[in-house]
Amino acid sequence: QVQLVESGGGSVTAGDSLRLSCVASGDTFDTYTMGWFRSAPGEDQEDREFVAANSYSGGTIYYEDSVKGRFTMSRDSAKNMIYLQADNLKPEDTAVYYCAAVRITARLRWPSEYDYWGQGTQVTVSS
Repeated sequence: QVQLVESGGGSVTAGDSLRLSCVASGDTFDTYTMGWFRSAPGEDQEDREFVAANSYSGGTIYYEDSVKGRFTMSRDSAKNMIYLQADNLKPEDTAVYYCAAVRITARLRWPSEYDYWGQGTQVTVSS
């Protein structure tokens, strides 16, 4: 059974950085599409905002426009880990951040395409 567990969230001040981590288990994830999404607490899964994703380890990483140049996604296949380095955080980045996985999809910006989700980690940025 595939499981995803996020960690690394917290409360920070604008301009600070956080590194979010997600450990995956239950399969080999080299060829999975892995993504990061975010949402306000209580929002439906299909309304989660795309943050970053890539189709396979070593492939192109795509970012939502508002985080380009500030957030960096990476993968460590040997450890089944994905990371989101979030720099120069802004109050509008405040959200619950989720990692997600699916075996294959061409629509990696769509939350409805993903089969597996973590429980989320809260990021709060104060001004």
